[in-house]
Amino acid sequence: MSSQTLDSRTIDTLRDLPDLIPVFREYFEDWSIRVFNREIHECRNYLSPNRRDFYKILFTTKGAGVFTMGLNTYYLDEPSILFIHPNDIISWRNLSEESGGYYCLFRRSFLAEFPMLKAGMDKFSLFTDKSKSVIRIAATDVPVLEQLFDRMKEEELAGSKLSGDSLQAYLQLIMVESVKRASFPPPDTVSDEYRHVHDFFRLLEEETGGINRENPIRIRTAKEFAAGLSVHPNHLNALLKKHTGQNVSTHIKNRLLDETKVLLLQTDWSLQEIGYSIGFAEQPNFNAFFKKNTGLTPAEFRKNYHL
Repeated sequence: MSSQTLDSRTIDTLRDLPDLIPVFREYFEDWSIRVFNREIHECRNYLSPNRRDFYKILFTTKGAGVFTMGLNTYYLDEPSILFIHPNDIISWRNLSEESGGYYCLFRRSFLAEFPMLKAGMDKFSLFTDKSKSVIRIAATDVPVLEQLFDRMKEEELAGSKLSGDSLQAYLQLIMVESVKRASFPPPDTVSDEYRHVHDFFRLLEEETGGINRENPIRIRTAKEFAAGLSVHPNHLNALLKKHTGQNVSTHIKNRLLDETKVLLLQTDWSLQEIGYSIGFAEQPNFNAFFKKNTGLTPAEFRKNYHL
């Protein structure tokens, strides 16, 4: 089966959004849960804060890589299942061309719709207790979880009225089966360099995560972010360039663009309100920033999507 990437525009050393998340128009559409086969959608290297509006379960059956969640780093070369909270800062460095397994994304809105799923997540603490978020799975237990993910994919494609009920039940079964077979690997050490990179992404997400009309972004330059981390701007730039292939300003720009697109497509805010929320007091400057980086004005982007 041939593999395909969902985002050919990003370089291999960085993904603007975490691993294997669609960034075409369907990313902004009103989905609440998605299931993907990793053999079809190949895994690429990335380093990024996770999007704050969905949870992720990543089940790996083939291949090897280095996974970092917060300040915990794991070398994964055996079947594993990972439970990733929306606020986690994660990275993945691929060490093989082989890729197998599944991953599932489900939004907070899906969780709110099914209280029993929320109760199960609270009971097992797989998403919140970082000592339980990475589980090694014995090869003999892989078929059990594969079958559950297979059925989830089939249910998603069926799209029946009760698909949501079935999918949340499968998610609960996945958590139960994972806990029954749990082997929690200890994290490896993380370098001081990566600690600075982690702190930058944490601060970037803090600054952009609460953007709204009454609470515009406070800091948006490389110098301001470096000051917030008590490091020299040149040193922070060098670290980001080394570990991600892009400098501080590019990360800030991409994050602001991503937030702008979400606001344009998922709110009815005026263009002036959106521009102000991401740090532009003057509408012409906001228009110029957006068009320079996307080829469209904010109004054109919003209009084209809703056609």
